[in-house]
Amino acid sequence: MAGSSARGAGPGGRVLLILLLAYIFNFIDRQIIGVLAVPIKAELALSDTELSLMGGIAFALFYSGLAIPIAWLADRKSRVNIIAVSVALWSGFTALCGVAQNFWHLFLARMGVGIGEAGGVAPSYALISDFYPKEKRGRALAFFSLGIPIGSALGVFFGGWIAQNLDWRSAFIIVGLAGLPAALLVKLGIPEPVRGGFDSADGAASEPAPPFLAVAATLGRTPSFWLLSFGAASGSILGYGLIFWLPSFFSRSFGLELAEVGWFYGTIVLIGGVAGTWLGGWFGDRAGPANPAAYALIPAICFLIAAPVFAAGLFAPSLAVGWVLFAIGQMLALAWLGPVIAAVQHIVPPNMRATASASFLFINNLIGIGFGIFFLGFMSDTMSAAYGADSLRWSILYGLGFYLLSGLIYLAASRRLARDWYRG
Repeated sequence: MAGSSARGAGPGGRVLLILLLAYIFNFIDRQIIGVLAVPIKAELALSDTELSLMGGIAFALFYSGLAIPIAWLADRKSRVNIIAVSVALWSGFTALCGVAQNFWHLFLARMGVGIGEAGGVAPSYALISDFYPKEKRGRALAFFSLGIPIGSALGVFFGGWIAQNLDWRSAFIIVGLAGLPAALLVKLGIPEPVRGGFDSADGAASEPAPPFLAVAATLGRTPSFWLLSFGAASGSILGYGLIFWLPSFFSRSFGLELAEVGWFYGTIVLIGGVAGTWLGGWFGDRAGPANPAAYALIPAICFLIAAPVFAAGLFAPSLAVGWVLFAIGQMLALAWLGPVIAAVQHIVPPNMRATASASFLFINNLIGIGFGIFFLGFMSDTMSAAYGADSLRWSILYGLGFYLLSGLIYLAASRRLARDWYRG
């Protein structure tokens, strides 16, 4: 009975839309601080280094650290309930950012956002994998990952517009409160599926989740897991760094007003990000089932091309040329999401997926968010004496080396994936 339910038409499409909506709010709340950094810096008199600590490390500490124990719980308890509570928490703490009076108030509120978001992503990956068969997971996970560019773009759009017409505090409060209904929708609109129903011959539930140490031992002897994780982390150093600092770059070096930054960068993230995320998942599903190495080759090629494209965008002779180059770079930089996330689901048994995903996200986000945003801000402050208002441009340029490093790590991962594939 459970098996036929898992393999029937099911509510997969509705579930995917609800989880996408929650993920959109996840990234609105996570990335709105990038565009609001401009007025926050002015009002609270913060340095670029302080902005990077508040935007990166404050969020990453609890987001990365709590994700693994929450995912371990999600492999045993209701993933739907965990996701719903998480949405409510990160939305509430985002609203609290709007009443912050100094650096430490904002730092602590951003920690709270990280606590909430720690329980949202890995359980969602595992949930989606139980609604879709292997040959469709790359596209399903890529569709879910559209929440990253859509949410980031909306955060830039609405954050810039509200801050320009009201203030930055109102932006936090409005978008935070707007996310609360999504928590109720997750709770009421998603059924808890059979775990591993698409991964066994008869559609039966998978074995009970093993202890965490057993999962850690499995991951420890799976080289492709570490290569995928550190490849993603290296790319995310720039990915998170750019989404936080490019609004400030466009303001300082291109002379755009806050509302103009919202539209200019928001359309780059939306159009380039959606195209790259979807195409990466599509190519992954086309090539990956027959050749697992493709799940790593796709992001390897994209990151190696993205670095010079972004470099050209930094020195574009006009806004129009800059928009095109940054949009292409954004497309290439997000193509990794569908293939890599799908690969992580495929190298472990179904009853380890949430914990494996959280372990992957721990490495990716602690390094990517915690170090990437700080690195670009610190480098900008360090080079300000030499480059003045243009220091952020050069900080980003030097940071593009992490995209090249990511491409090389993914090339190494492609040589291991076929051997590490879980085949039941």
